[in-house]
Amino acid sequence: MTYHAKVVSGHVALPEDLRREAGIEDGDSLVVEVDPNGGLTMKTYAQVVREVQSEFRAMAVPGSAPEDRNLVDELIAERRADAARENAKLEEWQSRQTS
Repeated sequence: MTYHAKVVSGHVALPEDLRREAGIEDGDSLVVEVDPNGGLTMKTYAQVVREVQSEFRAMAVPGSAPEDRNLVDELIAERRADAARENAKLEEWQSRQTS
């Protein structure tokens, strides 16, 4: 279906039917892109996030991150272990300096 939108003082007014069909609600942030032919593509922020998440999922190596794995917790544990090793080295160095 084709809709008519009007630009007034730099604001684009979208018809209610179009907003409803596209799932655009008051207060939504929209991302507007200009294609190589000069046309416009308009998406909600939520649509862009879903597209990016889908692209990243497609790049994931199957079996590399099982659903029951929490990669954030693993990263935090690794960083804490690194910090503990660094602190141990520092304490060892400081004890040699005072001996």
